[in-house]
Amino acid sequence: MSFITRIAPMALATALLATPALTDEQHFPLQSYRVGPYAAGGTGFFGGFIDYLTLINTRDGGVNGVKLSWSEGETEYEVEKGVEVYQRLKSNPGIAAWNPLSVGIAYAMIDGVAADKTPLITINHGRTDTTDGRVFPYVFPLLLNPYSETSGIVNYIATKEGGHEALKGKKIAVLYHGSPYGKETIPIYDLLAEKYGFELVQIEVPHPGNEQGAQWLQIRREQPDYVVLRGWGVMNPVALTTAQRNGFPVDRIIGNVWSNSEEDVRPAGDAAIGYTAITTQASGNQYPVLQEITKTVYDAGKGNLSDPTRIGSVYHNLGIVNGILNVEAVRIAQAKFGNRTLTGDEVRWGFEHLQLSPARVKELGAENLFHSINVTWDNHEGEGYVTFQQWDGQKWNVVSDWIAPDWALLRPIIEASSEAYAKEKGLPIRTRAEAEAAVSN
Repeated sequence: MSFITRIAPMALATALLATPALTDEQHFPLQSYRVGPYAAGGTGFFGGFIDYLTLINTRDGGVNGVKLSWSEGETEYEVEKGVEVYQRLKSNPGIAAWNPLSVGIAYAMIDGVAADKTPLITINHGRTDTTDGRVFPYVFPLLLNPYSETSGIVNYIATKEGGHEALKGKKIAVLYHGSPYGKETIPIYDLLAEKYGFELVQIEVPHPGNEQGAQWLQIRREQPDYVVLRGWGVMNPVALTTAQRNGFPVDRIIGNVWSNSEEDVRPAGDAAIGYTAITTQASGNQYPVLQEITKTVYDAGKGNLSDPTRIGSVYHNLGIVNGILNVEAVRIAQAKFGNRTLTGDEVRWGFEHLQLSPARVKELGAENLFHSINVTWDNHEGEGYVTFQQWDGQKWNVVSDWIAPDWALLRPIIEASSEAYAKEKGLPIRTRAEAEAAVSN
């Protein structure tokens, strides 16, 4: 996950912020990171999430009269601290869902949230096979998982080349972060290379990625048609500047979803101009929901970002979209269970019925900010629509239509993995009837 290596200015006093979690409120405990090496990513994402919750409270009086509250525990993006915050904040009443934005912390929580019967949201990241709600009823990798992301990237390259048949004989290099996150897509790239007939070279960059000379010398020898950057933090701007020194054209580098922020490109300067990256949500503050947040939240002095110029940035917008998805899951669940504080299991039901059409997205003021989502009891990701944006030196510009992954290829792989997990853990595989019936009050 491409979080930022520069620390945004933020007082340590904000390491634990809260609005009281009362029994008549719906609560969101946040395992945030506002200090440490990934602080700017944390402040952007959690700032956007809190800004959206503040908008709903200020403008609407909450969700059907139920106010939203939140508490923050500082994790510095460390798994041990994330687990400690989980254990400490889980006693809050009225918890709706967990949103750690951390692969490691999310992995460590999977068993716990199942026992607690509280949803775990891993937007744009997490275990690929948690898409299968038959086995993972409480985990929701909303919008995108690592495999659907990979399929979307290959589909985008195919559109640039004139179709999937044109991929045959091409060469694609994948430059990946040397971590479990970075390595997770190795098998799916192998499979897609076999399916479409392109040559594949996968090259690891050891953490943190400050030195990539040897890797780019290999790329220079291999002469690939495209390089996919599956980066994280400082690895991303270093990759772009090293590519420029080695004469590799930046418009042939495609970044993954954690290599797509302003903080990934600005440190690279001119070397980043023309760079393209995948995204699940567009950047910019021109969308009605962003305009409303500026007017209702920031103009009233209630904004969460210390630097309002970051409104509309990639991470801030991801936090806002995540806020929309969480709030709409609560709203959908209320329509079934009543306009009151819900249990985590009831909110789980709401996420399993989180179907936001493009028309509903427009009603929410987010048309073209993100596409839509169609979560079901057995598909906890949605439809996996992505788009691609290109950096012009000042801002990101959308350069593609919304692109869907190859679900016919991916779903059997996801189910095989989840079923193996269920067998290993002795877990049941849910049916639709069981998913609808198993709601505890």
